[in-house]
Amino acid sequence: MDSYRPESDKDPVETREWIDSLKSVVEHEGRERARFLLERTLEDGRRQGVAPVLPLNTDYVNTVRLEDQPEFPGDEALERTIRRIIRWNAAAMVHRANKKYDGLGGHISTYASSATLYEIGFNHFFRGKDGDGLGDQVYYQGHASPGMYSRSFLEGRITEDHMHHFRRETERGRGLSSYPHPRLMPDYWEFPTVSMGLGPIGAIYQARFNRYMENRGLADTSKSHVWCFVGDGETDEPETLGALRIAAGEKLDNLTFIVNCNLQRLDGPVRGNGKIIQDLEAVFRGSGWDVTKVIWGDNWDELFARDKEGVLRDHLNAVVDGEWQRLTTASGETVRKAFFARDPRMLELVSQLSDDQVGALRRGGHSNRKVYAGYKRALESKGRPSVILAHTVKGWKLGESFEGSNVTHSKKKMQAAELKAFRDVLELPVADDKLEDFPFYHPGMDSPEVQYLTERRRVLGGPLPKRRTSVSVQLETPKADLFGEFYQGMAKGEASTTMVFSRMLAKLLRDKKIGKRVVPIVPDEARTFGMDALFGQVGIYAAHGQLYEPIDKGKLLYYRESKDGQVLEEGITEAGSMASFTAAATSYSVLGQPMIPFYIFYSMFGFQRTGDQLWAAGDSMARGFVLGATAGRTTLNGEGLQHEDGHSHVAAMSVPNVVAYDVAYAFELAAVIEDGLSRMYEKNENIYYYITLQNEDYPMPPMPEGAREGVLKGIYKFKSAEKKLKHQVQLFGSGSIMTQVLKAQALLAEKFDISADIWGVTSYQQLRNDGMSCERFNRLNPEETPRVPYLTQVLTGVEGPFIAASDYIKATADVVARFIPGRFVPLGTDGFGMSDTREALRRHFEVDAESIAIGALDGLRQDGKLTGKEVASALKQLGVDSGKIEPMKV
Repeated sequence: MDSYRPESDKDPVETREWIDSLKSVVEHEGRERARFLLERTLEDGRRQGVAPVLPLNTDYVNTVRLEDQPEFPGDEALERTIRRIIRWNAAAMVHRANKKYDGLGGHISTYASSATLYEIGFNHFFRGKDGDGLGDQVYYQGHASPGMYSRSFLEGRITEDHMHHFRRETERGRGLSSYPHPRLMPDYWEFPTVSMGLGPIGAIYQARFNRYMENRGLADTSKSHVWCFVGDGETDEPETLGALRIAAGEKLDNLTFIVNCNLQRLDGPVRGNGKIIQDLEAVFRGSGWDVTKVIWGDNWDELFARDKEGVLRDHLNAVVDGEWQRLTTASGETVRKAFFARDPRMLELVSQLSDDQVGALRRGGHSNRKVYAGYKRALESKGRPSVILAHTVKGWKLGESFEGSNVTHSKKKMQAAELKAFRDVLELPVADDKLEDFPFYHPGMDSPEVQYLTERRRVLGGPLPKRRTSVSVQLETPKADLFGEFYQGMAKGEASTTMVFSRMLAKLLRDKKIGKRVVPIVPDEARTFGMDALFGQVGIYAAHGQLYEPIDKGKLLYYRESKDGQVLEEGITEAGSMASFTAAATSYSVLGQPMIPFYIFYSMFGFQRTGDQLWAAGDSMARGFVLGATAGRTTLNGEGLQHEDGHSHVAAMSVPNVVAYDVAYAFELAAVIEDGLSRMYEKNENIYYYITLQNEDYPMPPMPEGAREGVLKGIYKFKSAEKKLKHQVQLFGSGSIMTQVLKAQALLAEKFDISADIWGVTSYQQLRNDGMSCERFNRLNPEETPRVPYLTQVLTGVEGPFIAASDYIKATADVVARFIPGRFVPLGTDGFGMSDTREALRRHFEVDAESIAIGALDGLRQDGKLTGKEVASALKQLGVDSGKIEPMKV
C-alpha cells in the first residue's frame, strides 16, 4: 500500500525528478532495466544504511498489467459453454442427491467459485499421465469434487449412473466418493485433500520428492509440475503455510499453489475486518514465493486506465473483505453509492457506466483472460515456487441465497426459482417442465464442446484426474541371506530393538537389488536412533549439495549432505516428515517408481501428533514402514509425560490398512520387515507397517524353532516352563516388557510353586483382526464349519489363567480377551507418563516383574485355585504396596 505522505516531503521538486527519471527509463529502456536500477540503488542504500523498509504488500490490483497480458490461446466462447455445463451438472449432482436422500451432504458453492480456475488449468496447463513425461500432480480442493466429476461426465469417463450415485458408495463401482479418496476410486483420485491443510503440505513435499527422485537418477520429473488448490480459509491451518520455507529454500519452481480467495470460510468471512489476499501476499512473499494476484476482471481495465491519480487503487487497498462480501450481490446502484461515492473522482470513473454495468464488475477469478495470465506468469517463475491468489465469489451465479452468503457452504439444494434463474444465467437448453428434476445435461460426445474438451486434454497428455494403478517396476526383495544374522540372535552382549533396526536398515541400503530404493526419513533424531552412520554411507539429501565444510568433517560419522543423498533428514517437523513418507510411499503410483520409505520417529509424535496424515496415508494406499522408536510408557524413562507413548498401538488399530507390531527381539523385527517387503513390493498389497522400537538394551536370543508363523500372526511360544509345578499360568510379553515377564516367570517358580509358559505377542492388532474376521464369517455362514481364531487355536488345551503385560495401555491387549479360552488379566501402563528410573516407573504402572507375578496370582485366585489370604501374603512378600495410588488417577 502507498506509504507516501506529501507533508513529510522537504523537496517535492526533487522527488518529482526522481520519479520522472524512473518513468523515462521504463518508457525508453523497459521495465527490466528500471527494475535493475532500483535493485542496484537499494543495494547501495543498504551499504550506506539508508535503505527503506519495503512493504511485503503490493496494491490490491492484478499483478499482471494489461499491457503484459498474454493473448488468450483458447476458444473463449466454447470454453465458457463447457464451464457452464460443468457448473450445472456439479450443482445438479449435489441437489439431486440431497433431494432424494436428505442429509447426504455435498457442496455446491466451492466449485461455483473456482470453476474458471480449474477450467483454465485443465484446458491449458495440467499435463496428463499419457503424454511425454510422468505428467503433473494436481491436489484438488476437496469440496470442489463435484466439478471434477462433472467434467469427467462430459468426457465420457463417468456415466450418468455414477452421477446418480454421488456419495452412495456401498455398491462398489457405482458410487462417487464425497471427496478425493484414492482408496475408494483408485484409478481416479491421487491425493486425499479434504482434511484441511494436508493437501498443501503434501504438495510441497511431493514437489520436493520429485526433485529428490530426479537428483538421484531414479525418475525424470523435469516435466512434472505440482499444482495445489487451496481455500483461503484453509490457510488458517498450520500445515498449509507452515512448510512454505521448505519450498522456497529448495527453489521448487515445479510447484504452484492456486488459492481460491472467495473471502469465505464455512461460517463467515475469512478476514471480515481485514484483507485475506493481502495477508497471504505478505506471508508468501516473505517466505520467498513468487506471488501473482488475480483480483479484478476484464471490465475493470478501463477504470484502471483512467485512474491517473491512483485514487481507485487507494480505495481498493482500504476496503475490508467483509465489505467486499456485502457488495458481492449488491445492485449496481448500491455499489456506486457504497464504494465509488467515497470519492468524487471515483464517481467520475464510473460516470459512463450504467448501474447494471457497475453491478457486473466481476472478480478476477472469474475471468478467462486474467486467470490464464496468472497461470502463465506463475508457470514461468524460475528459481522459486509460485502462488496465484485469485479473488472469487463463493456460490458464483448460483442465486441470491447462495452467492456470497454466509450460509452458502452448508446449502445443498436449490429452490425452483433459483433453478430457473441458474439455467437462464448459464443459457442451457433445459426445458421448464424438466427443471424440477434438475436433470444432468450432456450435449453429446460429438458436440463441439466435448470435442474441444477432449482434444485439449489429448494435447496435454490425457484426462485428469487419473491415478496409475499398475506397477511398472517389480521388485525382488531380499530374503534370509540378508536377515539371517538377526534370526540367529546375539551370542554375546545386549542391544535395543532401535539399534537392531539401524543395523538392518544399513544392510538394506547396501542391497544391490533394492538398496537405491530405500528412503530413510528422520525428523532430526538420527543420532538418537543410532542412524548417524548413514550420513557417511549414503549421505543426507540436499537440493543444492553441501555449501559449507561441516564442523565435524574428518570424523567417521560427520554430517555429510549431498545433492544425490539418500537420507531425508527433515529437521524438527513430524508433519513434514510424514508428508515425505507419503510421497515416497505412493511413488509407485504417482511416479511409477516403487520406493521403500522407512520413517523413524519418537513414537509419541506419530499417531498422536500426525494421526490425520497417517489416516490419509491409508487413503492414499501408501506402502512403507513407519517406525515409532523410543516407544513404550516406561522405556523412555527420563523424558516424562509429553514423550512417553503408551497408546499409539490403540491409535494404529483405527487405520484399517495399517499392520502394527510391537517387537521385543531382533528375530521378530527381521520376520516382520522381511514379510512386509514381500507383501508390499512383490504382492503389491496396499498396506503399510507401524512397528514400535525401544531404546532399552537386553539380550537378543535366536528365534525359537517354528516360531516365524506365530511372530507374523501375532503370538508364538517363546519359552516353556522348565517343569510343571503346583499351579500353571500363561504369561504374554511384548516389547521391552518381555524382560519383566521373564523375571516374573522365575519369581513365580521360585517363590510360589507356579510354572509359567511365556508367549511373545508381537501384534494384538493382528490377533484381533483375525478373530473378528472369523466371527464375521461364522455369523454370515452359519451352516459352514466355524472358523477358529488363530489365538484360540494356539491356546486351546493350554491351562490358564492368561496374563498379558506390555508397555502400552491395557486396552491394547484387552481387544483380544474374548478369543482367549480362559481367564484373561491384561496389565498395562494406563495414565500419564512421568520421569523416573525404569524400575520405579514399572512399579508405578504395575508392569514390573513383581506386579506381573501378582497379576498371575490374582488370576489363579479368581479361578478358585488360590485364596485371597495367599495373594495378600504374596503382596507383602514381593513388596508391592496395595495402597499405592492408582496410575490412572495421577
